[in-house]
Amino acid sequence: MAHTSDFRSVGFSFVPGIAELCVSFTKNLEQYRTYRRTLAELESLTSRELADIGLNRHALKDIAYESAYGA
Repeated sequence: MAHTSDFRSVGFSFVPGIAELCVSFTKNLEQYRTYRRTLAELESLTSRELADIGLNRHALKDIAYESAYGA
């Protein structure tokens, strides 16, 4: 008596999942870089310059976060 098995996967692939993971990682990295760049630029301003544009040092992280990630 002969016995055969078929282990074909039906329409399942890791490739789309990996591609989605790469896209998500790239987006998150770019948002983080935007956050860090914005924060560094704001922190480089003097207290006088910040006051001139209506900001204080306590709000810089929130402003950089909103700039990178949205509201």
